[in-house]
Amino acid sequence: IAGIFDALDIENDDVFRSASGLADGLGLTGDGSCGALVGGAMAISYLFGREKKDFSDMMKPMRSYIMAKRLHDRFVEQYGSCRCYDIQNRLMGRTFNLYETSELEKAIEAKMPAHCSKVVGTAARLATELILDEMERQKPRNEG
Repeated sequence: IAGIFDALDIENDDVFRSASGLADGLGLTGDGSCGALVGGAMAISYLFGREKKDFSDMMKPMRSYIMAKRLHDRFVEQYGSCRCYDIQNRLMGRTFNLYETSELEKAIEAKMPAHCSKVVGTAARLATELILDEMERQKPRNEG
């Protein structure tokens, strides 16, 4: 979220803070979707999603659904999965339980922070591209 918001010149620490628990597949479990991917979907939804007053209108957020699906599909095309453990296996040949000290040390030896930073950068780039494309598409066209 930070990279996306920086690229788009958006200041919102509340959204950034709300994504803190997404790391390593949700709460460092490795078992959920990549936090960077979910963060990208959050940024898309922040800009194109529905407001609380429109909660019952399923069509209001359709643009954000479509954009999030595109983000997901492009991400999976790159990494083969959206699940954190699957991405760990692909990039480092194994998974890590980050709640165990010995596993955390092995993750650091396997350069997990560098691998994850690259994944975060990729997710941010993909989301930012989708957002900028949609913003461009929404610009009024001059007729004539």
